[in-house]
Amino acid sequence: MTRVLLIAPQWIGDAVMAQPLVALLARGGATITALGLPSVAPVLRAMPSVDEVIEAPFAHGRLDFNLRRQLAAQLRGRGFERAYVLGNNIKSRLVPWLARIPRRIGYLGEARGVLLTDRVDITDQRAIKAAEPMALSPVSCRMPQPAQALRADMREHYAALAQISAAQVLPEPVLSIASQQAEAARQRFGLPQRWIALCPGAEYGPAKQWPVDHYAALAGRAQQGGYGVAILGASRDGAIGAQIAAGAAGSVNLCGATRLEEAIALLADCSGAVSNDSGLMHVAAALGRPTLGLYGSTDPRHTPPAAHRSAALWLHLDCSPCFQRTCPLGHLHCLRQITPDAAWDELSRLMAAPSFTD
Repeated sequence: MTRVLLIAPQWIGDAVMAQPLVALLARGGATITALGLPSVAPVLRAMPSVDEVIEAPFAHGRLDFNLRRQLAAQLRGRGFERAYVLGNNIKSRLVPWLARIPRRIGYLGEARGVLLTDRVDITDQRAIKAAEPMALSPVSCRMPQPAQALRADMREHYAALAQISAAQVLPEPVLSIASQQAEAARQRFGLPQRWIALCPGAEYGPAKQWPVDHYAALAGRAQQGGYGVAILGASRDGAIGAQIAAGAAGSVNLCGATRLEEAIALLADCSGAVSNDSGLMHVAAALGRPTLGLYGSTDPRHTPPAAHRSAALWLHLDCSPCFQRTCPLGHLHCLRQITPDAAWDELSRLMAAPSFTD
C-alpha cells in the first residue's frame, strides 16, 4: 500500500470535485490521509476511500508557518510516500515539504511550482468530457461581453494530478452518509419525510444568487406538491433565508442553525435540492440526491454538479459566464430569467427519475 497525503482545497465545492482524484488513487492501491481546513473536514470525512482526516489548524489565508512546521513534524515519521497538493499557492505546499515527503505532486501555479517534485502544467490537462448541462432558451443581453475562454472541468483539473490515461473515464464525485445518521438529522430538526432543500447562499458574491422572490415562489410550488421546505446555509445567509421563509409560510429557515456535518446529513435525507452554484449544491449532488443547480455568472462546464441525479439550468446569455462577484450590467438577467416554474419542472423530473440508491 502506498501512503498518500492529500492537501485538500479550501472551499467545499472544490473539495467535493476532488473526490474523483481520491477514487483514482484508491483504485491504484493508495491509503489516503486528507489534510484540510476545519471548514472542509466534514466533506472529507464523507468521502469513500479517505482513511483519515487531519484538520489543519491554520487561519484562512494566513501563512501560520510555525503551526505548519509543527504539523509537518508530526507527519514526518508516518511513512507518506506521496503528497498531492490541490492548492496552487506556496502555503499549501509547505507541510508536505517540511514533512520531507519524497514526492510532492501539484500544479505549477504560484512561483512555478516551487517546493514540488512533480509539477503538472495546467495547459496539459485532459480534454473536457463532462456532459452538457441543460440549457433554457438563450436571451440576448443589451451589452454583449467578450466571449470567455472555456475553463477546464474542475473534476478533470484535480484528477489530472493522478496522471491517468486521457482515455480513462472519470468517476463522478461521491459522498456517503449512513442512512441512520441522515434520518436522525431530519428528526432532530423536525422535518417531514418528504422535503425539499433550498440553498440560496453563494459565498463568492450576489452574481451567483438566484433572486429571493424566485426561491420563495419555488418553495410555494413545493409545498403545493406536498413537500416540506427547509432553507440551508451559513449564518451569513440567515437574512436571505428569513426572507424566503417569510415569502413561503411554513418553510423552515435553518441558515446558521446547522454545523456543516449536520447540513451534509440533512442533504443526504432530502427529497430534492435546489441551489445556486455553491458548495452545498456539490454536496447534495455527490450524495446522489436529485439536485438542480442554478447558474448565471458561472459556467456549469467548469464546476458541474455530480451527474448522479442532477441538472443545471443555465441561460448562457451573451454576457454569461462573466465570473464576476456582482452583475457588471446591473440587471442579473442570467438568473432572473430562470423562472420558478422552470426550476420546479426540472426538479420534479429529477425526483421522478429512477435511482439505484433509493
